[in-house]
Amino acid sequence: MPLNIAEDVDGPWHTISNIIGWVYFLAWSISFYPQVILNWRRKSVQGLSMDFLYYNVFGFFCYSVFNLAFFFSKEIQQEYRDRNKDQDNLVRANDVFFAVHAFCISSVTLFQTRIYTANESQRASYPAKILLGASSAGAFLSVIAIESGFGKWIDLLYYLSYIKLGISIIKYLPQAVLNFKRKSTVGWSIHNILLDFTGGVLSVAQLLLDASLSGDWSGVSGDPVKFGLGFVSIAFDLLFMTQHYILYRDRTDYYLNSVDEERRRLIAEGRVPREEESA
Repeated sequence: MPLNIAEDVDGPWHTISNIIGWVYFLAWSISFYPQVILNWRRKSVQGLSMDFLYYNVFGFFCYSVFNLAFFFSKEIQQEYRDRNKDQDNLVRANDVFFAVHAFCISSVTLFQTRIYTANESQRASYPAKILLGASSAGAFLSVIAIESGFGKWIDLLYYLSYIKLGISIIKYLPQAVLNFKRKSTVGWSIHNILLDFTGGVLSVAQLLLDASLSGDWSGVSGDPVKFGLGFVSIAFDLLFMTQHYILYRDRTDYYLNSVDEERRRLIAEGRVPREEESA
């Protein structure tokens, strides 16, 4: 935790800030598991948007690089101080753990699309491929420019952070549109959304609390990803909760039902071995 609130402010606020930070870290981190578990239980990823999954993995990779560099690199920390009136950045240990963990679990979810049942139409769209390819090319060109003396490494990190922010703004759209077209949220875990909503609220609360206690609001403008991510996640979580609890309340899983019905038909016709039937 680069900004030491304890040295600047007496009282319980430092402890409260730390508690908020770790609670939102746990809420956001745990929020990835309900979808993984749901996919495993259904042995299917039907109902999931492939664009969302690819955006998630790429976005959290960028966010991991951003947080790791800000937290561990002395060079990046000094470059930040030079641009923000000698103030330390607000990237904390829980930010680093969250970003790396989110990248790993998102990768697991994407891997599940390779081993579980999916629709033939479930593949990344051309706009998504173009966007991810262009973002990667931009990062590569930024590295070349920095190595040539045009800019500093912190500029590359800010570029990656804006990619993450941009992806977070659009990544939920394919899933929301898919839910709208299917008139269903089956296959999309609502527990993921509820935990994500909790994390978003607490993330914004912690950032504002820390900035208020230190009297330095450059931490908000200097870490636009953390601030923006909180509000973006809250807005989309409210949309998904509306879809799940109000608009599309039919929870019928047609894929699972069709499998069960086919299995019962095969058993009735004696085409399933008795030991498999008893299992």
